[in-house]
Amino acid sequence: MHRDNWDDLRFVLAVAETGTVSAAARRLGVNHATVLRRVAAFEDRRGTLIFDRTGQGYNVRPDRIHVIEAAREVENAVFTVERLTKGAEAPIFGDVRITSTDTFCHVVLPPLLMPVQFKARELRLSLLCSNDHLDLSRLHADIAVRPSERLPEGLVGAAVARLGFAAYAVPGAPDGWLGLTGAPARSKAGRWLSEQAGGAAFAVADSFLVLREFAASGAGRAVLPCVLGDADARLTRLEGAMPPIEVDLWVASHADLADVPRIAAVREVLSEALSGQAAALRGQL
Repeated sequence: MHRDNWDDLRFVLAVAETGTVSAAARRLGVNHATVLRRVAAFEDRRGTLIFDRTGQGYNVRPDRIHVIEAAREVENAVFTVERLTKGAEAPIFGDVRITSTDTFCHVVLPPLLMPVQFKARELRLSLLCSNDHLDLSRLHADIAVRPSERLPEGLVGAAVARLGFAAYAVPGAPDGWLGLTGAPARSKAGRWLSEQAGGAAFAVADSFLVLREFAASGAGRAVLPCVLGDADARLTRLEGAMPPIEVDLWVASHADLADVPRIAAVREVLSEALSGQAAALRGQL
């Protein structure tokens, strides 16, 4: 690849990672027009479009995701060469974006990721909190940690543990069930609540974290992940109030990214760490 081609590739990568031309320009320290010109030059030379242009920004086209990942590997290789010429060991380098639910982002994952960040200083981890599934095919994230009954199409990974659910309340709380909406309502536990528990108390939430706070305030009974409810001293698990409910916990990546070294390395560490928390995740007291 000629030098000018690599330079254009840097601009393409910056747009892919930031999502807009203006953000890419700020990252690279150039003006808006320069980014547009260099991206257009890269696409023109190859006779293909890398991005879908929308009113919200630039999205990598699903059939071009491998081009962006190849650009990241080229960038990593450049930095590795620099390190090796200075006699240093080649690091795991680059960005890895992990998406999960608010329960996992707030409670489970941060302490598991800290050792990874400490050992791999050249690695930058981003934790993206969303109860809805982010589209990994459009580079919104590199790794998904998700409780789910099945792995979504296009992803590869493994079920590393089981996530258990149970009923919780404070002593003296009303018998009424607190309701779920949004993505949690579509979960296995949410469907049971809708079908069997019959209605809800005055509080409804689209987050198990919010539902926990309603329950802790005495508003009623809540169906919660055991890893969330068991850790809260304000709440008591209501044995027998609901049948045992469990779902697989997956650690997965888009199929096209599964073998990228930095992504595979982080996925392996996460899988091992979550497997080590299997009892707590399942709710085995």
